[in-house]
Amino acid sequence: MWRLNKVRHKAGRQGDGLEELRLKRREHERALRQARRDRQLVSKRLLLSEDEEQQDITMDTTAGEQDVVSLVHKLQHSGPEKETNLKALSKALRDPSAQLTFIKQENSMHLLVGLLTGSDAQCRLQAVRCLHELSHSPHKNVAPACLPATSYLLTYLSGPSTKFTELCLYTLGNICPDSDVVKEKLLAQGIIPALTSCMENQRHNLAVVEAVGFTLSQLLQTKDAAEKIIPMVLASRLPSHLLSVLTPDPKFGLAPAIECAWCLHYLTCSSEDNRELLSGGALLQCSSLLVSLGRAVAEGNKDEGIELLVCPVLRCVGNLLSSCPVEDLSTQVGDVHLVVALCALVQAYLHTRPALARETVWVLNNLTAHSNEFCSALLTLNLVPGLIQLLPFSQGINTMILRILANIAHKKKEFCVQLTQLGLLSALCATLKMMDQEMVTLSLDVLFMLVVSSPQVAEEFVKQGGLSLLEAIQYNGEGERRRRATYLLEQHLLSYQQYSTIT
Repeated sequence: MWRLNKVRHKAGRQGDGLEELRLKRREHERALRQARRDRQLVSKRLLLSEDEEQQDITMDTTAGEQDVVSLVHKLQHSGPEKETNLKALSKALRDPSAQLTFIKQENSMHLLVGLLTGSDAQCRLQAVRCLHELSHSPHKNVAPACLPATSYLLTYLSGPSTKFTELCLYTLGNICPDSDVVKEKLLAQGIIPALTSCMENQRHNLAVVEAVGFTLSQLLQTKDAAEKIIPMVLASRLPSHLLSVLTPDPKFGLAPAIECAWCLHYLTCSSEDNRELLSGGALLQCSSLLVSLGRAVAEGNKDEGIELLVCPVLRCVGNLLSSCPVEDLSTQVGDVHLVVALCALVQAYLHTRPALARETVWVLNNLTAHSNEFCSALLTLNLVPGLIQLLPFSQGINTMILRILANIAHKKKEFCVQLTQLGLLSALCATLKMMDQEMVTLSLDVLFMLVVSSPQVAEEFVKQGGLSLLEAIQYNGEGERRRRATYLLEQHLLSYQQYSTIT
């Protein structure tokens, strides 16, 4: 099992101020990733320059508008201090009002593009740093102002410098969701082939891979992505590269896998049949990773990075299962121990992350809906008692558990007998009394499958006082619940009424 590191950040010299900056950035990025658990979230990333981390830690970065005007004037007139002025400009552009001032200056963006494409490597780096600061702007009109630079940013993705490539990627990722004009221009300029090529050329450079994942995830969350962007991505080699990253590196940590897993999630939830992803082994790869994550959680690993990776991988598996042909399910999933991993994840997140536990049982429901093999595995591996114990829990978890138990009961009469032996009847006696009407309806469905499977099951239900429960529903329930209770009583249970007095 890999060592599950925290989200990866740049290395640099140690120091109290530097460590404080890193902690703040780490907390910010963690918050963004956590927010994505429950909704799609377009976010922006700001990379700190190494110069700033190492030397200018306490420097005030909120330079005024006049400073920007002065720096642009100095850069327009060249001079030996061009690199110094660019560094000062990049720091001044942290101020949102200064960003607006900059784009309003005549020829300011063309000046920056000229420096970006010039022969001086250090000036190129500082120019892309300025663009990166602009891309982080909260103002929607700043992103379109950066359009003259986008074709060069895409070209530079094939460059040898990790730092430069990262800045280009995060800059592109920051500006693409801000404007349909920017998005359309980037697509026309070939951002999908550029990201594919970058991923291929830098597949061993996980800092760049993480940045590619971020930029692609930003694109995949834009408006009309399902119609315009996702078909282009599926037709490229990007999905196979994304899947290859789902084996986290022991030294680097989970961040690249998290970014790529979110990309795969956006692909799986937007495609109708997921044919391309299934044929590329996406379900097998994601299921295998989920088995490993479940094992780590079961062994007591509490690393927050696991949780942030589990969420998108769960969603990928759940979506792919719903698209997978029934006859291919065993081959596509591979390991029946996936049910063990899912049950471990439910138990781990039940109290601390109930939303994540709910998504886990949703995946387990999809897995058991059409598979005798996985239903049998839940019984053989003695996982059903743990599921029955979850029936008192609310927040949608208990209803999904009942659906899973219904999937098992529906497959074979022998499974119904086993479920009864494991205590499901007494649990149903409790759920039939619940105020949640969906729980009552589902309980009636499961009960019907159990009692018709064997006379002994029906007899046992009556012995446990089940008749009075159904009579209460028959007289106090409404509509479909009343009809189901009546049918069970009249057609299957009243003949066993003699056993109702037995204790």
